[in-house]
Amino acid sequence: MIPFVLIAAITVVDVMAPETVHLGPLLVIAPALTAAVAGTRMTALAGALAVAAQIFIAVFHGGLGTPNHVAQIIGLAVLSTLVYFVCIARERRNRQLNRARSVAETAQRVLLRPPPRRIGPLRVAWLYLTPEDETQIGGDLFATARAAHPSTRAIIGDVRGSGLSSIGEASLVLGAFREAAHRHAHLSELVATLEDSVCRNLEEVADTGPDPGEHFITALLLDLPDHDSHAEMINCGHPPPLLVHDREVTVLNARHPAPPLGICAPPPATGPRSEPFIFEPGDLLVLYTDGVVEARSPAGSFYPLAERVATFPARGPETMLRRIHEDLLAHTGGQPTDDVALLIIERVPPHQLADSRHQQFRTAGSPPAGR
Repeated sequence: MIPFVLIAAITVVDVMAPETVHLGPLLVIAPALTAAVAGTRMTALAGALAVAAQIFIAVFHGGLGTPNHVAQIIGLAVLSTLVYFVCIARERRNRQLNRARSVAETAQRVLLRPPPRRIGPLRVAWLYLTPEDETQIGGDLFATARAAHPSTRAIIGDVRGSGLSSIGEASLVLGAFREAAHRHAHLSELVATLEDSVCRNLEEVADTGPDPGEHFITALLLDLPDHDSHAEMINCGHPPPLLVHDREVTVLNARHPAPPLGICAPPPATGPRSEPFIFEPGDLLVLYTDGVVEARSPAGSFYPLAERVATFPARGPETMLRRIHEDLLAHTGGQPTDDVALLIIERVPPHQLADSRHQQFRTAGSPPAGR
């Protein structure tokens, strides 16, 4: 309503002011403001009302025949028309951006296929941020899958580079992981299969011509058994995960790290070695990409993830994720400059798991009599 109030106010003041004071040219403010906050129809209406107001002022101050008033009316009509066409161009661009965002959201759902909030005895929360406004997917990746023993396999990775150019490599790793996660009993076999798949197909999905040998994917793979607290991980050049146990944060540094996927070097005779760690009920695992720990503040300092996590209450993955997200944006002062992925996994305590199953049973209804 502000532009239309301005039209009325400028018209009244101009009519009441002395004849030597001309406020009519200020009417161009109305269509300009309308174009900034509304669509083409409202902009056209504001322009038409501004021109009508200018004509009214001209009639009141000596008639339409005076050269000054004719020039003001023509100038206001031309400027209002230009503002209208600028508004049309802006709306067309907005529609293109909305289509790009829609495509990006669809691609993210298809490629990332975000993990379920609950998988086996685990609760999962995740976050994905990109520095590009028009896209919601880049070179970071994560996924979960069920294995037969039974356990949950999880992967988080980071393709060299960022943005749309790295989507092909991320999709290659995710596809290979989902296909092979349930086929191998040992984590080392799964990593070897991923490396073989990436090396065979990398040139088909990545532009390796300009920088051969510089395409690789850092990755962290976990095997989390359902009924055992002894978990395993293999770190392929990725930032180490954080284990939160009773508000104590431990950085799970790899003693025997494997090379990133896609290096395609001759494999060692023993293959990648998995490393055990204890993941008890109530514990949280914080998996992340380097976009988190390399996020800089305006002063240039990196984000101290482990230190900050130690100050947050471990009240489930969703709460932890929200606290990290808010704190990260406060640290950087805005959107991060690199792709950011966070995957937080909690092993649900037995009593919570039993309560959840009981609630699901009650929701589904009691079984029929005699069964």
